[in-house]
Amino acid sequence: MKVHIVGIGLIGGSFALGLRKAFPGVEISGSDASEAHLLEAEELKIIDRSANLEEVKEADVVIIAVPVDVAKKVAVEVLDQVVNDTLVFDAGSTKAGLCETVADHPNRRNFLAAHPIAGTEFSGPGAAIEDLFRNKTNIICEVEKTAFKLQERALEIFQKLGMRIRYMDPKAHDRHIAYVSHLSHISSFMLGKTVLQKEQNEKDIFDLAGSGFASTVRLAKSSPAMWTPIFQQNKENILETLEEYINNLSRFKDLIEKDDFQEVFLEMERTNHIKTILNGIN
Repeated sequence: MKVHIVGIGLIGGSFALGLRKAFPGVEISGSDASEAHLLEAEELKIIDRSANLEEVKEADVVIIAVPVDVAKKVAVEVLDQVVNDTLVFDAGSTKAGLCETVADHPNRRNFLAAHPIAGTEFSGPGAAIEDLFRNKTNIICEVEKTAFKLQERALEIFQKLGMRIRYMDPKAHDRHIAYVSHLSHISSFMLGKTVLQKEQNEKDIFDLAGSGFASTVRLAKSSPAMWTPIFQQNKENILETLEEYINNLSRFKDLIEKDDFQEVFLEMERTNHIKTILNGIN
């Protein structure tokens, strides 16, 4: 199997490592806007070689793992060149805009819109993890628009990488992911900003920050170059989630101002229910 990966960062690199483990003998080429990323990926044996995007016509599988604003343009460029039996799928965190972009492309049936919900706060080829996708959910959108034989190939790949599959409408995907992923990143960035504004002494932050702060602000170490386009692409849903989140913060602030700590307790107790929902997440 010949695979070409566009974007050799955390996600693209992790796909490469996972495919090497799951499919012995796989040949992996890669392209990236960063020449440094390509050189690093070759040195780390993540890819066998760098290649021009024009070479995707020789691939059995093309994986698009670039920022979501770039993914639209790349998807069209790839679909312009692929042959009938080439599978193309992406791994972006927003789906509606991308699905609309490729909707009328003559090679639409080569494309599968996917979003593996996996990652870390790190970026670049050196951040790639062989088993990043194991036991993670992969959301697939508009599966019926992908040729059946290419659906089968994609599912074989996802299953061998250990993913759980869920099917979802692209607009529903973007709405739900705004709550469970995008909002948590915004919250983490703004918590980090608030602490940096008030705690000017970096040693105080280092010495006093416990594991709770570290885990909550972990996502603030994520790449702004990746997350700014996500917020832009999913603007409408993110504004809705932010409004609800700000309302909840304001209510919590009001309860403290009014010394209504019984209701503060009840607010937290009711929210404890989320533990039962999240118990199954690794």
